[in-house]
Amino acid sequence: QVQLVESGGGLVQAGGSLRLSCAASGRSVRNSLMGWFRRSAGKEREFIAAITWYGGREYYADSKKGRFTISRDNADNTVYLQMNGLEVEDTAIYYCAASQRITHTQPKGVPNKYDYWGQGTQVTVSS
Repeated sequence: QVQLVESGGGLVQAGGSLRLSCAASGRSVRNSLMGWFRRSAGKEREFIAAITWYGGREYYADSKKGRFTISRDNADNTVYLQMNGLEVEDTAIYYCAASQRITHTQPKGVPNKYDYWGQGTQVTVSS
């Protein structure tokens, strides 16, 4: 089992930055690929980025490269999502997720391939 707790969401003006955190725990957490997704009102869940614990290899949705950066701290099992240049369209609930099924050759952005999800953290960007 893996437990995930997100934090760091809030209200920010357009152009601002936020850093989200995902505290991961559980015996098999290090066997997981860690991902960030978001869901805006009326839209499907959208992949942002993923990272491996070992080696810190990063994967991004094409549309998210540049403004979003995923990172991890192996010392305290925390994954981060740095978001810069936020836009009103970035308003969403952001979720951390862990997958123990996705291999290094498979796409990283398929939500139903992730086994564990956090409760989400709300990010609201005002104009």
